[in-house]
Amino acid sequence: MKKIGILFGQENSFPQAFVDRINEKAEKNISAEFVRIDKVMQAEHSGYSVIVDRISQDVPFYRAMLKNAAMCGTAVINNPFWWSADEKFFNNALAIKIGVPVPKTAILPSKELPDDTTDKSFRNLAYPLDWDNIFNYVGFPAYMKPFDGGGWKEVYKIENLEDMWDKYNQTKQYVMMLQEEIVFDDYFRCYCIGGKHVRIMQYEPRNPHHLRYEHGKAPASKKLLETVKNYVIKLNQYLGYDFNTVEFAVRDGIPYAIDFCNPAPDAEVTSVGQDNFDWVVETAADYAIERAKKQKDNQDNLTWGEFVRTGANKIDLLSSEKKVEKKADKKEVSAGTVDHEIAAEKPAKKAAPKKVVKK
Repeated sequence: MKKIGILFGQENSFPQAFVDRINEKAEKNISAEFVRIDKVMQAEHSGYSVIVDRISQDVPFYRAMLKNAAMCGTAVINNPFWWSADEKFFNNALAIKIGVPVPKTAILPSKELPDDTTDKSFRNLAYPLDWDNIFNYVGFPAYMKPFDGGGWKEVYKIENLEDMWDKYNQTKQYVMMLQEEIVFDDYFRCYCIGGKHVRIMQYEPRNPHHLRYEHGKAPASKKLLETVKNYVIKLNQYLGYDFNTVEFAVRDGIPYAIDFCNPAPDAEVTSVGQDNFDWVVETAADYAIERAKKQKDNQDNLTWGEFVRTGANKIDLLSSEKKVEKKADKKEVSAGTVDHEIAAEKPAKKAAPKKVVKK
């Protein structure tokens, strides 16, 4: 029997629904449960063929356990080694290299010295920084946020230079990104599972949290949704995430990737709504079963993105771009509240009802 486990923290609805849905499918020799850990011994198998990780970003003990499990052959969703290495500023730099629009962004050293450092630890850092060039590049208004943060923690809107210094002085030891504000006409939050299944949801981040999916906007165009879908798949294929969300702010018809380092994205039914919740549960269950069927003990069963693959093979970063684009052309996209608009633009056919939208 191959076991699929889910490792989670304070969330409630998604973990139980995920486990129940896998077990309802009754795949031969596959079952699902909440991960149970009573000991972790070096180089010993976890007992799970697949573990879906929803919490190790907040619990270092879990991150170490998952790396040990992966060493013994567990397929961990998401790859704990890459997740440990990744951060938002790198994500932006990679996006530029692969042709995905992002806001102008600069990284800033922490206002306060990190623990166990002194002024001598920063001999290579110019003082003062070239602030004029930084501010001219990013512009105001802007946003300042931790380069490796999440959950809207320590995020500041910066109106002008005076506001910048006031808020930068509050950032303690956080390494911050200063990022151009994108005044958007539309906004999307997109689930991506398995680097191929995409759920595009129109979204309003300026609303209270529980109303962000009640946006009141007209359905987006098919052309814009296709562009967003292709960007979502490209980003996740290059980063190597199995379960992630990507957010886009659309300005003058161009979707800018705002945030795409969310490997434990919110999936609570009270947050995302019933239709989106059902899609995530069903798609995640199917993908976890797919990974369990392919999993082999004592082998590497992790997902490594095209960035790592090209580096390991000492080839150009974009050498796999055509392959990634071909995957994007073939893969499923489900467009949340706008899927009926896509369907309406396509003539009905008896043999092949829909190519873009799949429910």
